[in-house]
Amino acid sequence: MLMESREYNRILTGEDLKSYEFEKLRNLDFGENFHQNAAVYKNDRMIDYEILFGKELSFNDMINVTEVMNIISEFYDVNAAVAVKHTKPCGVALGHSIYDAYTKAFDCDPISCFSGTFGFSRSVDYEIAKHINSMDVKVIVAPGFDSKALDLFSENQEIKLVRLNTSLAEYRKLTSEEIIITPFGTLVQESNSSELRKELFKVVTAMKPTPEQIEDAVFAWNVVKHAKTNAAVIARDFKTFAISQGNTNALQAVESALNYACDGSKEAVLASDDVLTAEDCIYAAAQGRISVIIQPGGAIKDQKLIEVCNKYGVAMITTGIKNYRH
Repeated sequence: MLMESREYNRILTGEDLKSYEFEKLRNLDFGENFHQNAAVYKNDRMIDYEILFGKELSFNDMINVTEVMNIISEFYDVNAAVAVKHTKPCGVALGHSIYDAYTKAFDCDPISCFSGTFGFSRSVDYEIAKHINSMDVKVIVAPGFDSKALDLFSENQEIKLVRLNTSLAEYRKLTSEEIIITPFGTLVQESNSSELRKELFKVVTAMKPTPEQIEDAVFAWNVVKHAKTNAAVIARDFKTFAISQGNTNALQAVESALNYACDGSKEAVLASDDVLTAEDCIYAAAQGRISVIIQPGGAIKDQKLIEVCNKYGVAMITTGIKNYRH
């Protein structure tokens, strides 16, 4: 079994030697499944948080909350809401208000939001609390909760409220490496902190996206970065309409996202975490009336794909950055 830790204490580091030491904080009731023992250990890059209501976070809660935080921290300076289920994003949105962001994120995949984990970049208000309290939600993580929201949540014995004391901007600096222990050896890599760079961000088609479409493309790219490879995200007006992930090829990801989005793909942006190599991806996007595609680029058939985009009036942006996530 692969074991992954995104945060840990570094005791000794050299070119040929890495050592880590952990101080146990507590045993957990169980791990990922009931039959697995688990514990949580202290490290020197932990976020400062408080559990306002509910039991201590479980193994799965901690993994889901981490995924929520990784995504929400991409949008720390605006009103943003994220829903995650089984470590996979199922709804992400920005809004004029935090409630607007929440309703847009929820609308992406209402079924998956049940028993999910929600994250917010701003304090949770009463209107959000009223909606969430009407369904089964495991954990909510946010910088704060207003008094009316807290009063309402106090009636819910199942929910866990996590208040962040560390700022979302600071959170982005906490995780610098990932470690995966396998029977073949221990793998250590830098965390994926990739950002779009102006020198790599290119519009490669005759059709040029509008400034609004470029902003949606950047939003979609920041979401697909956190989805499981192969992934495709369809977004418009800072709202995800479909998040397809965990596919075995990019075409499957694109077609699955389009099928889920239905009419939501009209005039929307399609983001892919992997290089698009099949012309069928463009044909499918054009049939779904996608306006802009954003993808890493760099395939042998890039020029052919650009020609197909030009034929159907689809703008394409290449980023030069792959965002594999296994």
